[in-house]
Amino acid sequence: MAVASAAGEASAGNAGLLDRERIIAKPGFNRWLVPPAALAIHLCIGMAYGFSVFWLPLTKALPGTPDAACASMNLVSALFTTECNWRVSDLGWIYTLFFVLLGCSAAIWGGWLEKVGPRKAGFVSALCWCGGILVAALGVMTHQLWLMWVGAGVIGGIGLGLGYISPVSTLIKWFPDRRGMATGMAIMGFGGGAMIGAPLANLLMNFFKTDVSIGVWQTFVVMAVIYFVFMMGGAFGYRIPPAGWRPEGWTPPASKSTMITSKHVHLRDAHKTPQFWLIWAVLCLNVSAGIGVIGMASPMLQEIFAGSLIGLPDLTFSQLDAGQKTQIAAIAAGFTGLISLFNIGGRFVWASLSDKLGRKNTYYTFFILGIILYTLAPTFADMGNKALFVLAFGIILSMYGGGFATVPAYLADIFGTQFVGAIHGRLLTAWATAGILGPVVVNYIREAQISAGVAPGPELYTGTMYILAGMLALGLVANFLVRPLGDKWFMSDEEVASLQAKTAAANSGPTGSFGIGTGGLDAKAVFAWAVVGIPLLWGVWTTVKSSFALFG
Repeated sequence: MAVASAAGEASAGNAGLLDRERIIAKPGFNRWLVPPAALAIHLCIGMAYGFSVFWLPLTKALPGTPDAACASMNLVSALFTTECNWRVSDLGWIYTLFFVLLGCSAAIWGGWLEKVGPRKAGFVSALCWCGGILVAALGVMTHQLWLMWVGAGVIGGIGLGLGYISPVSTLIKWFPDRRGMATGMAIMGFGGGAMIGAPLANLLMNFFKTDVSIGVWQTFVVMAVIYFVFMMGGAFGYRIPPAGWRPEGWTPPASKSTMITSKHVHLRDAHKTPQFWLIWAVLCLNVSAGIGVIGMASPMLQEIFAGSLIGLPDLTFSQLDAGQKTQIAAIAAGFTGLISLFNIGGRFVWASLSDKLGRKNTYYTFFILGIILYTLAPTFADMGNKALFVLAFGIILSMYGGGFATVPAYLADIFGTQFVGAIHGRLLTAWATAGILGPVVVNYIREAQISAGVAPGPELYTGTMYILAGMLALGLVANFLVRPLGDKWFMSDEEVASLQAKTAAANSGPTGSFGIGTGGLDAKAVFAWAVVGIPLLWGVWTTVKSSFALFG
C-alpha cells in the first residue's frame, strides 16, 4: 500500500489541471459539494428539452412576405436556403439529433470518461454544448440551417452525452450508502434544465427583438456564455474519492439481497451478459411509453377535453372556433408544464425510494402501476374527469423520470461501481432507441385512427393507451428476468487493485474515511447548493404559475 500511495503522490504531482489524479479528494473535503457540481452541468444541458421554445420565432427569422416557391421547398433545400423561412419540421430534427447523439456519445466515450475522470469529461462537455450553441447562433445569423444542425444538434449532442454521464460514477462512489438518492439529485437537474432555460430564453428573445431581428442569435450567445460559466464551475467542482474510501462511521451492511454485489465487472464484459440487455430493455420500454406521452401531451389534452377546458363541455374539439382553440392551447401548455414537474420530482423521489425498496422492486412498481394507470386513462377521459386524468399522467411521468434516475444505481448493484459510468453510457443507447420508438408508435397510431375516421376525442387515444400499457408489460417481464451475475463475470481482486492504484489515498490504510467527505451541509456546501437551487426554484415557480390555468 505504501508503494501505491507513493505512486499516487508522484502521479498527482505531475498531473495536469484536468487529469483524474489531480482531483482526488484531500482530507477535509465535503462530499456534499459534489451533487451541486453535477447539477450545475445537468441544469445547463437539460435545456435540450426546452429547445422547442425557439422553433416558432425561427420560422419568422426572415421578415417580409415569403416567396411562393418556398411552399414547395424540400428538406435539402431548407438546409441551405437563405431566401425562405424554416419550417418547424425542419428545425425539429435538431431535437432528434440531441438525443440520438446523447446516447451514441455516452456509449462511445463512456470508457474514456472512466479513464480520465469527470472533470475532463465535464470540461469537454461544456466546450461542445456551449460551442455548439455558438455555432447555431452563427447559423441563425447567416440563415443556414445546416449550421444549426451541426452546431446545436451534432456538436451540442456530443456535449449532452458527456455531460449527462460525467457525474454518475463519481456520485455513486461518494454515496455508497445512498446510491439512488445521489444519482437522483443530479439527473433531476437534466429534467429541470428546460424549466429554467425556456423562460430565460423567452425573456432574452423579447429583450433583443427588434423590427429586423427576432433576437434568437443574441439569445443563443448570452445563454452559451451563462452555461459555460456554470458548467466550468461544475467541472472544476468535481472530486473523486480515493480508493477504499467510505463515509465516516459507515460500514457496508451485510447485504440481504443477492441483487447487490460488492465485486466489479469490467467494461469489456458488461455488454456480454444477459443482465445488461435485460436492463437495457427495462429502460427502453419504460422510456418509450413515457416519451410518447410527453410528445403528445398538449394535443391529447386538447382533443380529449376540448370545450370543457373553457367551460363549454358540450363542444367537441372540431366544433371549437379558432379563438377557442387558442384558449385551450394555452391551458394545455400548463398541462405540459405540470407533468414536467412530476418528471423532475420523480427523478429524485423514486430514486431515493429505491434505496429502501431495492432497484428491482422499484421498477416492478413503475411497470405495474403504469399498466394500471394507462388502462384506466381512457375511463377517466370518458368520465370527463380532468383531475384524475391529469393526476394519472403526472404519476406516469414521475415514473418516466424515476426510471432514468434509478437505472445507474441498478447497474451499480449488478455490475459494481468500478466501470458503472461507462456501462451507463452504453446503456443510454436504450434512450436513443426509445426516443425514436415511442413518438413514432404514438404518432402513427393516432394518424391511423384519424385515417379510419375517428374524430378528435377520448376514443382517438384509447388504443394508444392500451399499446403503451403493453410496452410496460414487456418491461415487467424483462425486469423479472434480471438475476445476479455469476462469479465468472467479476474481476479478480488483483485486477481491481491495479485499476484503483492511481486513486489510492496517500495517508490511508486499506479502507476508511481518511478525514474525507465529512462536514455535512456546512457554509460552503450551503452556498454551492444555493447557486444551483435558486435558479431551479425560479424555474419551478414559473412552471407552477403557467399551470394554474389548467384548473382555472
